[in-house]
Amino acid sequence: MVTPINDLPGADTSSYVKGEKLTRCKLASLYRLADLFGWAHLANTYISVRISKEQDHIIIIPRGLSFSEATASNLVKVNIIGEVVDQGSTHLKIDHTGFSPHAAIYSTRPDVKCVIHIHTLAAAAVSSMKCGILPISQESLILGDVAYYDYQGSLDDQEERIQLQKVLGPSCKVLVLRNHGVVVLGETVEEAFHYIFSVQIACEIQVQALAGAGGVDNLLVLDLQKYKALTHTIAVSGGGGVNMGSHQKWKVGEIEFEGLMRTLDNLGYRTGYAYRHPLIREKPRHKSDVEIPATVTAFSFEDDTVPLSPLKYMAQKQQREKTRWLNSPNTYMKVNVPEESRNGETSPRTKITWMKTEDSSKVSSGTPIKIEDPNQFVPLNTNPNEVLEKRNKIREQNRYDLKTAGPQSQLLAGIVVEKPPSTMQFEDDDLAPPAPPNPFSHLTEGELEEYTKTIERKQQGLEENHEFFSKSFISMEVPVMVVNGKDDMHDVEDELAKRVSRLTTSTTIENIEITIKSPEKIEEVLSPEGSPSKSPSKKKKKFRTPSFLKKNKKKEKVEA
Repeated sequence: MVTPINDLPGADTSSYVKGEKLTRCKLASLYRLADLFGWAHLANTYISVRISKEQDHIIIIPRGLSFSEATASNLVKVNIIGEVVDQGSTHLKIDHTGFSPHAAIYSTRPDVKCVIHIHTLAAAAVSSMKCGILPISQESLILGDVAYYDYQGSLDDQEERIQLQKVLGPSCKVLVLRNHGVVVLGETVEEAFHYIFSVQIACEIQVQALAGAGGVDNLLVLDLQKYKALTHTIAVSGGGGVNMGSHQKWKVGEIEFEGLMRTLDNLGYRTGYAYRHPLIREKPRHKSDVEIPATVTAFSFEDDTVPLSPLKYMAQKQQREKTRWLNSPNTYMKVNVPEESRNGETSPRTKITWMKTEDSSKVSSGTPIKIEDPNQFVPLNTNPNEVLEKRNKIREQNRYDLKTAGPQSQLLAGIVVEKPPSTMQFEDDDLAPPAPPNPFSHLTEGELEEYTKTIERKQQGLEENHEFFSKSFISMEVPVMVVNGKDDMHDVEDELAKRVSRLTTSTTIENIEITIKSPEKIEEVLSPEGSPSKSPSKKKKKFRTPSFLKKNKKKEKVEA
C-alpha cells in the first residue's frame, strides 16, 4: 500500500495562500524522491520551501516523520523565526536546530524559494576534503560556483549569519558545510532538485575516483572557467539545452522533474503535480468548417457562496483567456437560384443557396454565445462513447454519400408500371452505327406485287387453309349413336360431306381422304369449346362439333 501524497481533498484549506496546495504537493513529492534515492538520514536532513515572500512563511516536515510518510497535509508551516503558523495534520513539532540553516539562508537570500540539506556518505566525505568538489566530471562542472562554510552545528548567532551571507554571495547555488554535508538553493523546487542531484552524482564520482587513483595528483582536473560556457551556462538556460529552437521554454530542472512526477504517479503515489503539457501528442483534428456544432446547451449555475480555490480560479482565468465565440462576423442570406440544364439553357426549377450579404444593415444583431467548455452544447448525462459512435456514423454517411431524404413510401411498391419501349433514335452524325440492309432492295416490281398479294391472301385465311389441307389428312371416326331410338349415322356423313363440298368450291384440294375414327380424335381436331375460333383469320381452320354430339356427350356423362 502506498500513502498518497495529495491528501488535501476533504481537508480544511481555507488558510492556504495562492499556490500553497501545489507547493505542498511538490515538497512532499521531493521528500518521497529523496527517500527512493537513499538520501534520507533519519530526521537529521531537511527540505524546506518558502511559500510567501511577504510573510516569510516556510513549510517543512515535522521531526519524527520519515521521508516516506510525507504528505501535503502533514507539513508544518512556520515563520522565519520558527514559530508555528499551521500545525498540519499531526501533533509533531519541528526541529529548531535543523531549521536554523534554512532560516539563515532565507533571511540572507530573498531570491531563494527552496533549500535542500543532505549529508549522504558521498556528500559528507567530500565536505571533509580540503580540495572540496573537484571539477573532474560533467556534473561538477554543471554546479558552477561552489561556496564553503565552516559549520559549527547552528546558525542562530547574528555574526554567523553575516559570515554566511558573505560566503554565499548573490548567485551561488551550492554551499558545502565543512565536515557536515551539502546545502543547495533554488529559485524553484525543480531547480533545487536539479542541483542536489548533480551534487550527489559529482560527490560519488569524486570519492570513487580518489579511491581508484590514490590521490589528487593522479586525477585530471579540468579548468572550470574554460568549460563553464559549455556546461553550467547551458544547464541554467533550462531543459538541459532542449529549449534552443523550441516554442516551449522549460525552466531549470523542470523537464526532468516532470518525468519523475510521472514515475511516482504511475507507481500510485498520486502526487497532485500540475503538468505543463501532456506526455502523449494529440492526434491531428479533422478539417471541418464547424469545430463545435451548436446543438443543445447544458448550462448549470455554480454556487457563488462557496469560495473558489486559487488553483480553480487560475484555471478559470486561463479558460476565459481562451474563450471562443460562436457568432461569425459574416452574414449570409437564403437565395433561390435557377438551375442550369445540361444543354446550357435555364431551367424553371430553382435551388436554395446561401450567399454572403454585402449590406451592413442586415447584420444579425444577437447576443454572442460564449463557449467556455468543449462539451458545452452536449446534453447532460450523455455517454461519450455514444456521441463518438454517432459522430463516426454521420461521417461515414457523408464519406460514402449515403444520406437520404428519409424513409421511402411503400404504397406503390406492388404496382408495376409498363413503360413503352424507347426507340433508339440516332441523329445524323458520324458516330451513329450503320443502318441494317433493306431486304426488298433487290426485288423487282413484279415480285413485290406478287408478295403483296400473298400477304393479302394470308390475311383473309385462304392461304392458311390451303396449307392446312395440303399437308395433313383429316381422319375422323364417328361412333354409332342412337337418337330417339334411330340410327343417325347417315345424317353425320351427310353433314360432313356438305362441309367438305363448301371448302372445295373455294380452293382446289387434291387427294383428301376422310376416315371416320373414334370420338377422342374428333375432340383433338375440334376446338375445346366446340366452336370455331374467334379470330377472323382462323374461321375455317378447325371443324365445328355438331350439336347432336354435344347432346350425346351429356347423356353419356349422366349415365356414367
